[in-house]
Amino acid sequence: MNIDSWFSRLLGYPRLFLTLVMAVVLTGSVLTWSLPRTGGDDNITVLRFAWWGGAARHQATLKAIALFEERNPGVKVKAEYMGFTGYLERTTTQIAGRAEPDLMQINWAWMAMFSKRGTGFANLDDYAHLIKLKQFDPADVDMGRVNGKLNALTASYTARVMLWNESAYKRLGLPLPKTWDELFATGEAFRKLKGENAYPLDGELYDMILLSQAYVHQKYGTPYIDPAQPRVAMSEAAALEWVRTYKRLIGEHVATPLPLRASLGGAEKPTEQQPDWVVGNWAGNYTWDSLIGLRESTLDKDQKLVLGDFPTLPGAVTSGMFGRPTIMYAVSRHSKHPEMAVRLMDFLLTDPEAGRIMGKTRGIPAVASQRAVLEADKVLPELELRANAQIRAQRQAGRVPMPSPLFEHARMQKFMREVFETVAYGKASDEEAAKRLVDDGNALLHRIK
Repeated sequence: MNIDSWFSRLLGYPRLFLTLVMAVVLTGSVLTWSLPRTGGDDNITVLRFAWWGGAARHQATLKAIALFEERNPGVKVKAEYMGFTGYLERTTTQIAGRAEPDLMQINWAWMAMFSKRGTGFANLDDYAHLIKLKQFDPADVDMGRVNGKLNALTASYTARVMLWNESAYKRLGLPLPKTWDELFATGEAFRKLKGENAYPLDGELYDMILLSQAYVHQKYGTPYIDPAQPRVAMSEAAALEWVRTYKRLIGEHVATPLPLRASLGGAEKPTEQQPDWVVGNWAGNYTWDSLIGLRESTLDKDQKLVLGDFPTLPGAVTSGMFGRPTIMYAVSRHSKHPEMAVRLMDFLLTDPEAGRIMGKTRGIPAVASQRAVLEADKVLPELELRANAQIRAQRQAGRVPMPSPLFEHARMQKFMREVFETVAYGKASDEEAAKRLVDDGNALLHRIK
């Protein structure tokens, strides 16, 4: 049959022709179409699901999606995935145009950007009957609330831990530091025993900002930003000590200086890509427990990482440990199929087989049922399990207070980095930097909110 005769026959069936013309209708953020079949029409629901990550996360998530589709005939999930670079910009544009995906992977801090009053995403409390919320720790559920509305659920929880290259310390005959005093003393010991290019601790600028804040949080009982309201919680005296603690880490040869890191291929070059880390010249790292695998991946075979004690001042009521959700899922408030989007979210977060497929590509799962599967399959590295247990013990003891999401707001991050860069390069006095952290910090928080 040639194309002309085929088209003529097609025109003889006006109902079929109209169905084909209207086959695809794009409304909001959901793509839905009906295909004529013998014996009736089958409705196919297409959900858009967006996330960022690397190849391992992409492959595992696609396999989990295939299982969800298999269990839910008539549902197709359109995967929209990419690397982290550009993801926030794309999501911002989509939300502004009310064209965001039905289900979105988001950072915890983004709730403060997209849902200031708790109405930026679908309220998951309205779909609680579709979610196995009892499998979550109540504290984890509360991390997704904004103004009392459940905006998102966390896939995992992460916090900062101390990692030490045990082999490097043993070769120098030094004990692993357990207290702040021992940590500061180790800087001069490294310089004396191994030279100017050896440091007991490496970290990017943000790592050292957080470690310095931990010391001040323990001493003064408050973090930089009030967790309950948009204001700087530190006094100017506390902010001054924050600046001076950072300078002490650098000045006493404890941590790699910012100018040095900048000269070695970029100030934000990851620790595992630093040659001095690989061979053990830089022998420690203050980092997220979810990054332990990366830090280990490049070490020479004769180097061994261990989990260290978190240094704590005597009498401190908080550990100062900085923790937050690793990754969260939120449902679009414009979704035409919110219930199915919630079902997909619940499947990814709580289903044991989904957990087995995705492994720890989004961190060690927050839900115990998925974590138990991975532990039984022995796919969780021992060091990561120990770090996870250390963090959970601190949280259960109430020693890891929830930080303000505004602390990781993009504009606040830029501001803090700028202030500490002026300190790192000697372009501001300690007092000037502290005053900026309080006065300019409060002004910025007011503008953000």
